[in-house]
Amino acid sequence: MHRASRSRALNEGVIRSYHEGGSVELGAGGAPRLRIYNTLSREVEDFQPIEPPSVKMYVCGPTVQDYAHLGHAKTYIVFDVLYRLLTFLGYRVKYARNITDVGHLREDTQEDRIVAGAARERLDPMELVDKYMFAFFRDMDRLNIRRPTVQPRATMHIVDMWEAIDRLLKKGHAYLVDGNIYFDVSSYEHYGQLSKIKKEELVRHRVEPAPGKRNPADFALWKRAERGYLLKWNSPWGEGFPGWHIECSIMSIKHLGEQIDIHGGGQDLIFPHHENEIAQSECITGKRPFARYWVHVGYLTVRGEKMSKSLGNFITIDEALKDYTPNDLRLFILSSHYRSPLDYSEGAMSQVAAVRERIEETYRRVLEAQEYAAESGEPDNSYLEAIGRSYGRILESLCSDLNTPETISNLIELTRQVNAHLDKTRTPRRAEITTTLSLLSNIFEVLGLIAPETRVEVERLHQVIQRLLAARESLRRQGNYAAADLIRTALKEAGVEVEDTAQGPRYRLSR
Repeated sequence: MHRASRSRALNEGVIRSYHEGGSVELGAGGAPRLRIYNTLSREVEDFQPIEPPSVKMYVCGPTVQDYAHLGHAKTYIVFDVLYRLLTFLGYRVKYARNITDVGHLREDTQEDRIVAGAARERLDPMELVDKYMFAFFRDMDRLNIRRPTVQPRATMHIVDMWEAIDRLLKKGHAYLVDGNIYFDVSSYEHYGQLSKIKKEELVRHRVEPAPGKRNPADFALWKRAERGYLLKWNSPWGEGFPGWHIECSIMSIKHLGEQIDIHGGGQDLIFPHHENEIAQSECITGKRPFARYWVHVGYLTVRGEKMSKSLGNFITIDEALKDYTPNDLRLFILSSHYRSPLDYSEGAMSQVAAVRERIEETYRRVLEAQEYAAESGEPDNSYLEAIGRSYGRILESLCSDLNTPETISNLIELTRQVNAHLDKTRTPRRAEITTTLSLLSNIFEVLGLIAPETRVEVERLHQVIQRLLAARESLRRQGNYAAADLIRTALKEAGVEVEDTAQGPRYRLSR
């Protein structure tokens, strides 16, 4: 049976007692039905993909001008958990996360961030892109963030952008001024639907200053490049480069289709980036909605201020991983609801590290218990029902708008139940350990936590201990009890308790 099928079968069996008689609506496989907050409606909604069981998800990726920091990590860990949860629930997810390598201008100077970074480091712009793009990929791998289905680069879609811009011009949604092409906000009646900003209020918000624009809120689809500009293409309208907003629309349409299920990013992208994406995408395709659910992640802060490069209060992912494990960072990010701000501090990280150690130690104990679990005998059904209820609460909290703080609280309660059972039961039954390990493995998988030990490592440890016990038995048969006792004492000091039985020596790993 496929892993996902086994997981769903286990879900249905082990949490049935928790949900029976309750008000929680179950989806496929016995898991709760997913509900997610939609920025578009400002409500938590039942998740209903356009063409189930397929799900199309697009997340705005990084502008690769420098090393990624923990603020980026928060966004991509949250969407990694959503990606994992959707997959766990049986959906077939096509996930696109782009790379912005042109067109993202600084608000203060209107300078391309890639060009500015290249000048800073005295590199060709594409050399800078390659340097930080691959560093970003490494950081994501180290954080155990699953690779998306596709990771398109903006510069690989320039011709696609030209075709879309030409369509907008012909439909009357865009206009050309001195080599620049702007989207005409007044041509789209639904502008402001995501941010809830009225058109008459737009002048008070972030807009691109430029002469010749019909409306201050109109935004660039194509920008004219001045002489000597490094990143430019010879378009039908002259040399220039794409606007930031058109890039994501085109990459989403190109790789996922004209309508998608989930579009996400940090909350700072709601306006103008995502608002502009909706406008131009729906005008390009003539279809609404461009995305059914809009999901946004709250800021990571330091002393109450947003972590950002411009403020200089950032910690890169690479720097953080020198002091903390990937599981520390994931649990820290997940300790707060994804839509809420989360303040970074060493004190908070120390608390999370203690929780991580407790969770990992429980996982280790269950792995080790496989080696001494009894094959026969009735399992403790009260224990199995108790951990089943905890597991059910974990799934319910995850499916309730990714309520990961409650998930972690329920996971801590599950570890308490497991440890209490292992402390009380000298020889647990095989069924108890198998079920416990399956539940923990599922939780680790969905949260993206790295299991502390693999089965191979446990097997190697088991082989070493068995050889030491065999040597001890040989010494006892020879009458060399002093040497045999030395082995037993050494094993005890290493956390291995030996029990002599009529069937031979047995061992268990103490805490």
